[in-house]
Amino acid sequence: MIVNGTHYRTIWPNPDDRGSIEIIDQRQLPHRFATVSLRRAADCHAAIRDMLVRGAGLIGATAAYGMYLAVREASSGRVQEDIKGASELLKSARPTARNLAWAADRVAAAVADCEDLSTAEEKAFAAANLIADEDARFCNLIGEHGKGLIKAISEKKGGRPVNILTHCNAGWLAFVDYGSATAPIYAARDDGIALHVWVDETRPWNQGAKLTSWELLQEGIDHSLITDNAGGHLMQNGEVDMVIVGTDRATYTGDVANKIGTYLKALAAHDNDIPFYVALPSSTFDWQLSRGSDIPIEIRSGDEITTITGVTKNGTMETISIAPVGTIAVNYSFDVTPARLVTALITERGIVAATEAAIGRMFPDKAGLKRGTAREESS
Repeated sequence: MIVNGTHYRTIWPNPDDRGSIEIIDQRQLPHRFATVSLRRAADCHAAIRDMLVRGAGLIGATAAYGMYLAVREASSGRVQEDIKGASELLKSARPTARNLAWAADRVAAAVADCEDLSTAEEKAFAAANLIADEDARFCNLIGEHGKGLIKAISEKKGGRPVNILTHCNAGWLAFVDYGSATAPIYAARDDGIALHVWVDETRPWNQGAKLTSWELLQEGIDHSLITDNAGGHLMQNGEVDMVIVGTDRATYTGDVANKIGTYLKALAAHDNDIPFYVALPSSTFDWQLSRGSDIPIEIRSGDEITTITGVTKNGTMETISIAPVGTIAVNYSFDVTPARLVTALITERGIVAATEAAIGRMFPDKAGLKRGTAREESS
């Protein structure tokens, strides 16, 4: 993405210091564009846990670079022990996103035969870079596959703008580049297709309002910010042509976990005969899970519900309370949308029905993983 005339990924190794991994502090957006340096695995853990970075693909890439930094910290003769400890630490940061464990395991496998620190460092760095590059490439392909869905609706409407509703932020900021749900939008725009995006504000972190709106402004894409609960009304009144969301973990049968409130959008779309698409790279599939009810759902601090952060008139960032003192808040971060409500999945390999059979045909190389075989997942 271009920010103030400069292209940025969401995470990148410092070209002048390989011991430093740079990220964008998403807690500061949209009011401030600030970067942070990560130098230890513990820094990456904190960045994921505290949501300086968030989103399936970016969490995975951050975990991968965290494993690389862990190798740099490892003691001679204890490479494997130290890497295992770092992997466990990173995986504890957030429970729902599949990409986190997937990336940590992939880097661990890349250095599994290494005891020499120098060799392990080179292999870990290469593996982390590959994960980041693949994430960007896969999201670009998601865009190329998904734009055809937007084009078909555009043609049906005679070229009038296609109204797309999205939830939370499954954009460039949630991945290394392009995004998942936003990738088809960017690709369709590049092909000259007129479109308009309804952006759910997405409480409690307001990631739609803060992040998706900011992205679309940067890209010059027509959009309108709405409250979380306005989507059903818009669908009832013919103002939504399609829904595209992302997911943090998907089962191999097509159930998807995404930001809390996604299930309600899927129900509303189903009731109004509006297509509901989920965009994801294959790294987000959990090949061990067949039921969405088995996906772990993160419960975060209730403070995220009872307070809100923004910029005051004098330009300072402040957090204020919006609920009575003593209020007990339960903050479920994700919900599960069953496959029966998903029109199709948009992946880097193409568009696929949200069924075990169809997903299996598109990803035959993952069949062994569903039986729990210990085979490395290289996408």
